[in-house]
Amino acid sequence: MGNKEFIEAFKEYKNEKMIDHIDLLNILQEVLTSAMRKKLGLKTKKGEPAPEDNFDVVVNPDKGDIEIWVYYEVVEDGVEYNPNRQIPLSEARKIDPEIEVGEEIDKEVKIQDLGRRYISALKQHFDTKVAEYENAQVFDFFKERLGELYAADVNHIRPEGLYLLDDEGREIFLPRSEQIPGDRYRKDDTVRGIIKEVKIERNKPLIIMSRTDNRFLERLFEQEIPEIMDGIITINRIARIPGVKAKVAVSTFDDRIDPVGACVGIKGSRIHGIVRELRNENIDVINYTENIELFIQRALSPAKVVRMIVDKDKKEATVFVRNEDISRAVGKRGTNVKLASDLTGYDLNVMSDIEEEDVELSEFTDEIDEWIINEFKKIGLDTAKRVLEQDIDYLVKKTELEEETIKEVMNILRAEFDNEE
Repeated sequence: MGNKEFIEAFKEYKNEKMIDHIDLLNILQEVLTSAMRKKLGLKTKKGEPAPEDNFDVVVNPDKGDIEIWVYYEVVEDGVEYNPNRQIPLSEARKIDPEIEVGEEIDKEVKIQDLGRRYISALKQHFDTKVAEYENAQVFDFFKERLGELYAADVNHIRPEGLYLLDDEGREIFLPRSEQIPGDRYRKDDTVRGIIKEVKIERNKPLIIMSRTDNRFLERLFEQEIPEIMDGIITINRIARIPGVKAKVAVSTFDDRIDPVGACVGIKGSRIHGIVRELRNENIDVINYTENIELFIQRALSPAKVVRMIVDKDKKEATVFVRNEDISRAVGKRGTNVKLASDLTGYDLNVMSDIEEEDVELSEFTDEIDEWIINEFKKIGLDTAKRVLEQDIDYLVKKTELEEETIKEVMNILRAEFDNEE
């Protein structure tokens, strides 16, 4: 096989692998250089200094040709010499009749001169280098797309998940654990998800797609709602049980825009496409706020919160709702309260507001001035036990009442229950 035929064979390889022409020639040059070092005894053990190369490998991308030139020092005939670096004068003069001892002469090496064994080894080395190149290209391509929305077609369906191929033939893996319950695909179906992870496994890039990651829902919102893509509306938090329900908290700096209405669209027109993509996952969109009490109330929608006791240090809250709202606050299998907890970052305990032994504050008007009772009602405390549950410092801070007044009220209320006992 001559040099031209050799490079043409690798051009066909390039067409099969879709490798850039210049990159392929660079790999070819690297492989031939390595082969020549081995053939000329220039390979060294790790840690040892490598001898200087006495050859050049020239790959001409325009002509599609390879030239390999070895440089020899001319020595006297009959003396001991290194055949990889030196050449006797008589042999050198067959190339250049005027050459003299001590001078350097170059000699072209044809591919076929390397021998069948070297050519076979060279081909294997080339295959390895091309595979490394392809793996690096795939790894870098997807590393830059982490967290982005991506689409690919089903190639193989396995118990552990789906193996997908994109338009360029790059393989992506969608594990069963990253699929939405209810996802059902056939070969050649198009699947959308986000690129969740890119790693090397067994010397090959492993590209993990996810449809359960919160970022998938976020990317879908960006795609369907221009105000989010433009940065006018911000997605502040997401809580999600894939395929079941999600809560999305949004906000905007523009007072003229209703962020929830913009996300939902007229008659749900904007969010319907997202719901369909997520296998009819129910999506609640709420207004985000830094006020944790108000945020918890919104997060527990559609239930109406009557009152709550919040411990900001422990990030816990006991939330009281009307008895008829308990099921809505908790949700089927606890989904609503779980998502509200995830969204707010607080451990929420939902309780019924009905207490059989409690007494309305309005029943104490003969002992407590009405304006004082109204101060408690302003902060949602309209029964005796609700007042008694609170710390005095909290009540001083939240009402216009003096500490002594609050203590007197609490003594009156406490006496009511002490008398009952």
